[in-house]
Amino acid sequence: MWCIPKLTPEFVRRMYDLLDLYAIPYDSEKPLICVDEKSKQLIEDTRSPIPMKQESPQKMDYEYKRNGTANIFVAVEPKGGRRITQVTDRRTKKDFALFMKDIADNEYPNVKKIICVLDNLNTHFESAFCETFGEAEAKRIFSRFEFHYTPKHASWLDAAEIEIGVMDHQCTNKRIKDKDTLIAEVTAWTQRRNSQKKMINWTFTKEKADAKLSKHYVT
Repeated sequence: MWCIPKLTPEFVRRMYDLLDLYAIPYDSEKPLICVDEKSKQLIEDTRSPIPMKQESPQKMDYEYKRNGTANIFVAVEPKGGRRITQVTDRRTKKDFALFMKDIADNEYPNVKKIICVLDNLNTHFESAFCETFGEAEAKRIFSRFEFHYTPKHASWLDAAEIEIGVMDHQCTNKRIKDKDTLIAEVTAWTQRRNSQKKMINWTFTKEKADAKLSKHYVT
């Protein structure tokens, strides 16, 4: 199923805003992070898999046990080669607000401002902070960030989706039986990626956007 956006002036304005951000040189005092989340179904084998052998992949029985779901928050700094992950039971407003508070207070406590790209999920707004922390603390945390939102139906403009795709390919696209195992797997993957300082080379520019999409712009 596809998301088919209307390329309205509002869509183009938000797209240009994000593409301008991605073009700015790295600034350690105003780091650019992209945030998104992924739901992960927890699945346990009911029979032990047959281990991988030379020229023979691992074999798993078709039967399995469902153990519910978990959520993975991902924040990635495309030009800093850093990502922050957290596994939670759910992805409510409170979960999001607590994740962002940890980013502000523990991951980037001394920077001037945290530039943050998000999609339009209903938990990704200031109300999440107010409902979780109360007005004064919410204002303090929210002031640490400068939020920029993708156009509606264009979450692909959030570079965190790229990092989640890498995580899924390298780490989470397999049967993981419970939350503790998921935490261990995601933590190990995060530490490895950070030690390697893996960055995201964003190449889609305003010029490329106009060349590809301008005939569809709504005036």
